[in-house]
Amino acid sequence: MSRVGKKPIEIPGGVNVEVKGMQIIVKGAKSSLTHNMPEGVEVKIEDKKVLVTRKSDSRQGKALHGLTRAVIANMIKGMVQGYKKVLEISGVGYRAALQGRSLNLQLGFSHPINYKTPDGVEVKVEKNLITVSGPDKHMVGQVAATIRDFSPAEPYQGKGIKYQDEHVRRKAGKTVK
Repeated sequence: MSRVGKKPIEIPGGVNVEVKGMQIIVKGAKSSLTHNMPEGVEVKIEDKKVLVTRKSDSRQGKALHGLTRAVIANMIKGMVQGYKKVLEISGVGYRAALQGRSLNLQLGFSHPINYKTPDGVEVKVEKNLITVSGPDKHMVGQVAATIRDFSPAEPYQGKGIKYQDEHVRRKAGKTVK
């Protein structure tokens, strides 16, 4: 049996969890998240705890059991404290500016890049740092990865966009003999 899937999830105060058919809805003070549960997994709410069980012991059933429990736990954690990723821009002339819901990036190309941020994700820009935050772990990670993919940090001069805690291995340039 899945060790991750067996653990019950505590529901903290201020968070409401509902199960409607094959959909689970987690509501917090600011927003709500929904997740469609896969076939073969059941979710019950008992005594301020969420219990995830599976219907069969198939290989896929075991995998979906742990996955569903982890997704629900991430939804509840996102409603309580949220998720955040910080990106760092480095390079001469590389800069970012926020214009409403659009992120304007100048990354050394002949044209600026305008990235419209999706709903449910908040983006802030301070000097050379871009902060992506929100209650949905998947969306925060996806938006941060999309922004980073416009110009990933290169190993020779270190120019580009990288996560704040990411280490870019630097390479030596060409040598003349």
